Amino acid sequence: MLRTHTCGELSVKDVDTTVTLCGWVAVRRDHGKLIFIDIRDRAGLTQVVFLPKDCPEAYKIASDLRSEFVIKVTGKVNKRPANTINAKLATGEIEILAKGLEILNTSLTPPFEIQDDLDITEEMRLKYRYLDLRRKKVFNNFLLRHKLYGIIRTFLNGFGFIECETPILTKSTPEGARDFLVPSRISKGEFYALPQSPQLFKQIFMVAGIEKYYQIAKCFRDEDLRADRQPEFTQLDLEMSFVEEEDIFLLFEQLMREIFAQIKGVELKVPFPRISYEESQSKYGSDKPDLRKEQGNEFAFAWIIDFPLFKFNEEEKRWESEHHPFTAPRTEDLEIMENSPAKVKSRSYDLVLNGMEIGSGSIRIHNQSLQERIFNIIGIGKEEVTKRFGFLLEAFQFGAPPHGGFAFGADRLLTVLAQEASIREVIAFPKTSAGVCLMTGAPSDVSEKQLKEIGLMIQDKKGR
Repeated sequence: MLRTHTCGELSVKDVDTTVTLCGWVAVRRDHGKLIFIDIRDRAGLTQVVFLPKDCPEAYKIASDLRSEFVIKVTGKVNKRPANTINAKLATGEIEILAKGLEILNTSLTPPFEIQDDLDITEEMRLKYRYLDLRRKKVFNNFLLRHKLYGIIRTFLNGFGFIECETPILTKSTPEGARDFLVPSRISKGEFYALPQSPQLFKQIFMVAGIEKYYQIAKCFRDEDLRADRQPEFTQLDLEMSFVEEEDIFLLFEQLMREIFAQIKGVELKVPFPRISYEESQSKYGSDKPDLRKEQGNEFAFAWIIDFPLFKFNEEEKRWESEHHPFTAPRTEDLEIMENSPAKVKSRSYDLVLNGMEIGSGSIRIHNQSLQERIFNIIGIGKEEVTKRFGFLLEAFQFGAPPHGGFAFGADRLLTVLAQEASIREVIAFPKTSAGVCLMTGAPSDVSEKQLKEIGLMIQDKKGR
């Protein structure tokens, strides 16, 4: 290691110890015959003092330091005089008397200062995201994500779940949001799709006997953006065999209690209220009610249940799935599905927090004939079903167990936990509302050679 300690761990117990620190120059103050710098790494700040009489060579190099230079400093830990102690810093009782200094890399003058209380445009922050991430407030959001994932994994592993991965390059099965398509170079004219969710694969995991699956999964949807939506996002995806709704409700209530206890120090009241879709619409005018005033608790959760299984598409004059076509109907509604689809209730459920949907799930269809009935009602013919979902229906013929699942948006939950206004604040390299990465310039043009290799031609911008 180039360093012996981080810039956030030294204290008076280390006085007279010779140490080496590495990091970025946060601040440089030249007092004539005395130079102070604050050296920063992700752990914190430490003040370093350069005296010409103690080490003239290090003092000379320090005279040339600028903000964000990357440096290596060796020196002795010294207790600060009482009148110079900085109570705001974890290292505020000590300083380093420099004996050696090496510039590991220089830096251009940053377009903005690396501090939290600055008024910077979002465009500037996203263009120089690598600098923005050096700011403690921004960096802390990614420590929070790391902690959240650790809590999730520890909790679910303790309940016997297995973390499994599903493909990123998969088959296009459009039903809902638009797919992102990836052309195949080897099979010209054919395309992969980036997954909107691991839905079909996690159901096949249940057929395979995994029984308890989870994944912190990347998902992709080509849809219009807003404050709580990105073209790529992360969700906790989970599926269980031999369960009913209450099993999933209880599991996620316990998980949320664990998350909020460890991260926010808040004890959530369980069970969360169960509110039917019709009651929610009637009483609150929304299927995402904000119950904070009603519950009085800062974080108000509720399960919304008994959604309609179908909705009517006025433009296409056909019925379609309210959630997705793999959601099971209530058993008591099976007889009326074909004749009265508007009256059929689903075994689906949403989890709502502070007026925002953070997750949804359902008990799934595990019977091939019932799944075919659903496809028929929403107007997907047998040939199209076989083409798009044949692999799933074939799997159902080999002993599919009853199963159900749930997924919640990690980005949305983190937005609440971090008390941010937009999910862009908790995503390392987010896209703008126009779907653009300002740092890399994506999406961007590709070369004629690349297009030729995959057998595509680009129309002009007028679509000709």
